[in-house]
Amino acid sequence: MPQIRLSRRDPSSTPLPYTASPLLLFCRDISLFLRYIWTIQNILLPLKLGKTTPLDELYPSFGGLVSFFVQLALTIAQIAFLVSIPFLILFLLPAAWTIAYILAGFALNYLICLLLLNGTERVLVSRVPVSSSSSHERECWFFINGVANSKYWLQNNIDQLAYSFGRKITGIHNRTAGLVFDLIECLIQRCFSYATGDIRSAYVLLKKQLLSPDCEKVVIILHSQGGIEGSMVIDWLLDELPQDLLRKLEVYTFGNAANHFNNPRQSSKCDPIVRSIRHIEHYANSQDAVSYLGVLHFTDVPNRYLGRLFIRPGSGHMMNQHYLDTMFTLGSDHRVLDSNEFMDMEVDMKSASNGYGEDCELSLLPMAGLEISSSKESRVSRVKDFSRLWQYRNGGSPEDNSSLLDR
Repeated sequence: MPQIRLSRRDPSSTPLPYTASPLLLFCRDISLFLRYIWTIQNILLPLKLGKTTPLDELYPSFGGLVSFFVQLALTIAQIAFLVSIPFLILFLLPAAWTIAYILAGFALNYLICLLLLNGTERVLVSRVPVSSSSSHERECWFFINGVANSKYWLQNNIDQLAYSFGRKITGIHNRTAGLVFDLIECLIQRCFSYATGDIRSAYVLLKKQLLSPDCEKVVIILHSQGGIEGSMVIDWLLDELPQDLLRKLEVYTFGNAANHFNNPRQSSKCDPIVRSIRHIEHYANSQDAVSYLGVLHFTDVPNRYLGRLFIRPGSGHMMNQHYLDTMFTLGSDHRVLDSNEFMDMEVDMKSASNGYGEDCELSLLPMAGLEISSSKESRVSRVKDFSRLWQYRNGGSPEDNSSLLDR
């Protein structure tokens, strides 16, 4: 069985702070993208053709095929469109013609995305039956999707999340403008802190529930670009809400593309692990190209990316097909199986502090060939023993008195 090691983060280089000049951040992100461009194919791999389930992104359903081929056509068209603009300027076409061409291109792109991919709804709700529990009525669960996600794929995401955790999930649609334009939007959001409409919608919804006396727990799940948007929403919430309300919030991310994730100490006088948001967990595939550019690149910096990090050996970036299917595997009855390869991985608890002190967050990193040999240990520790999100599967709830999980 593969093993992973519980270890401290060991930074080898320090990226620019996320508060640096937006132009410098933009240039650094372009450089980072070019450095890892060889990993782009890992976004779709493994394809698992013939082994996909109806909720997977590449399952050959009508809605899935429409979403895939429209995105493919838009990607080709957008690359051609962007390449053509310098030639218009080079050949000194009248400025009015150039502006009209650019505006027409954006307008046509918006119309195609609106009619074939996005629809008009910004907020969706899961449609599958969930377990009934009185405690769930005082919980609110949200999800923000990543790049190139159509309304159809978002509905599948929140339906699979509802099956996995036995709760109604509200999806906040991070609308797609096509893969290329979505990636440009990511750079603008990440480097210039630009809040798009879905970020503002998410902020309003989360703040409303955190302020509501009828809601005792607010859980937000983020994927890919949704991590960028979620990190901005959290920054706003940290600015405005009192500490006791922030304690109601829990955050779980998959393939996070953000360049920072703040969670300050609750007080300078309290224990270092007592922070404003009690629980933040990040899940990443070790060969996921987006994770390379986000969570896996920035977690090495102390106090830059707060939360416990779980790294699964493997590739793929799609939410259902590459993350939920491998980490929270559903059985034929749409319930999460009690065992899967990732959650059953063994953890080596003999981790060194590497000089960071007690304020460091722990990470779960894949380390091949490690052996756990200690006569003092009464049991083998596994990933599932450290994952708070795992305890929510099939409508369950974590034991909040566990200090191990209070991160």
